[in-house]
Amino acid sequence: MATKAQKKSQKSIVLTFDDGPSRVLPAILDVLKEENVPATFFWQSRLLYPERPWERVLDEGHLIGTHSTKHLNLVKQPYEKQYQDIRNSVSKIEAITGNKVTYFRPPFGQYNNDTIKAVKKLNLTPILWRVASMDWELKEHPEQIISNVVDNLEDGAIILLHELTQTVGILPALLKAIKEKGYVLANLEID
Repeated sequence: MATKAQKKSQKSIVLTFDDGPSRVLPAILDVLKEENVPATFFWQSRLLYPERPWERVLDEGHLIGTHSTKHLNLVKQPYEKQYQDIRNSVSKIEAITGNKVTYFRPPFGQYNNDTIKAVKKLNLTPILWRVASMDWELKEHPEQIISNVVDNLEDGAIILLHELTQTVGILPALLKAIKEKGYVLANLEID
C-alpha cells in the first residue's frame, strides 16, 4: 500500500480527507480554494448523493477515491464480500460523478491479502497515509491536530484528515504552517 506521494523537485505533501462526503465539505472546499490547495477525498459511497457538491470537488481539481461502501472493517469479511463492497462503492461513485475511480483507502487502514486481491482485480491503487492528524479524536483539542501534522512532516508524506467540523476549524492554520515549513501541497500521483 502506498503511504508516500511521488517525489518531486520541491518538498511536497498530499492532503487526504476520509469519511465524506459530509455536511462540512463545502467549508473544506472553500478553504482549499482560497489557499489554492489540491486534495484527495476518500468517500464512503453510502454518503454520496447526486445533490452533494461532488461536481465542485472535481471542477476545483481535487480527486475522489473510494473508502468502501459503509466503512466496515474489511479484514473481518471474506474475499467475496470485500470485493463486492469495494466494487459497489466504485460503481456508485463512478455512476454519480462520471469519473473513473482509481484510488482506494481501506477503512481503519486495515487490509489483508483478500483486500489486496480485490483491489488489484478492480485496478485500484491502494493508498494509506504517512501522517495521521488524529482529528477524529481531538474535537476538544483542535490545536493538537495541527501539531500532529506539522511535527511529523516529511517530503512525500500523505496526510490523513477527515471531513469533520474541528478539521474545518484548523484547516487555514494548518495549511499556513505547512507552507511555512517549505512544503508544497500537491495532488496524489502514485506510479
